[in-house]
Amino acid sequence: MKAEAKITIVDFPEVVNIDEIRDEAPEVKTFYLSFLDPRLEAGFRIRSGQFIMCTVFGAGEFAVSLPPSPERDRLHITVRAVGKVTHALHRLRPGDKLGVRGPFGNGFPFEEIKGKNVIYVAGGIGLIPLRSSIIHVLQHREAFGRIILLYGARTSRDLLYREDIREWQKTPGFETFVAIDRAESGWDGEVGYVNTLIGKANVPVENTAAFVCGPPVMFNGVIAELLKRGMSEDDIVSTLERNMKCGYGKCQHCAIGRTLVCTDGPVYTYRQIKTLGEGI
Repeated sequence: MKAEAKITIVDFPEVVNIDEIRDEAPEVKTFYLSFLDPRLEAGFRIRSGQFIMCTVFGAGEFAVSLPPSPERDRLHITVRAVGKVTHALHRLRPGDKLGVRGPFGNGFPFEEIKGKNVIYVAGGIGLIPLRSSIIHVLQHREAFGRIILLYGARTSRDLLYREDIREWQKTPGFETFVAIDRAESGWDGEVGYVNTLIGKANVPVENTAAFVCGPPVMFNGVIAELLKRGMSEDDIVSTLERNMKCGYGKCQHCAIGRTLVCTDGPVYTYRQIKTLGEGI
């Protein structure tokens, strides 16, 4: 996919301070970070959809999506504790230190989708990589048509970025639909799987780009519905998640056929994903 402005890459882990930690959902936390080097703090730039390699000293390194907007947003990562390194991260406190290198990857398209309707469809933690693009597009609202978010989670406790969601629901020109899988006491929002929101939102398919991230069952259901409505495979964009080790394409740990997710991705169109024969 077409690259945007060139981004300077931090080649070796640079130390960052954990300034703040917020609980997002069970086993999911957001860590707000700042570089100890003031030059990096002032100059670190990203593109929506990129990732960094994060080092938890004494535990290891892992790849993580970047939810901040490229503009006017604090550096932060949102991480679910699923293994040794991420559990070690969750045990840290404000004032502790991490290592960061990157950013890596191609990122979501931005210039290419100007003038189009933009649809975001996320399931569970799939909202993490999409948040950056959502904020970025909203910061340039006048350049786009309809902007729609369809977001679903298993329960209300599993919803991420609740403060953002409340703000988005009040934002003029941003159509926000949120659902949980099953009804629960105190929930007055939509109930059902996220693909059922496509019809309720009257999602357009002409002159539209769709960004879809979530677990395989959700992803497949959403893609099937969008294709049935006539959306082009080239206009559906997602990310491939792989256990990336280096970020440079040297170790080839993230190879899928002829592509390296860390350098060629992690953002691909659905047509590219089909060509790779990859199930998300």
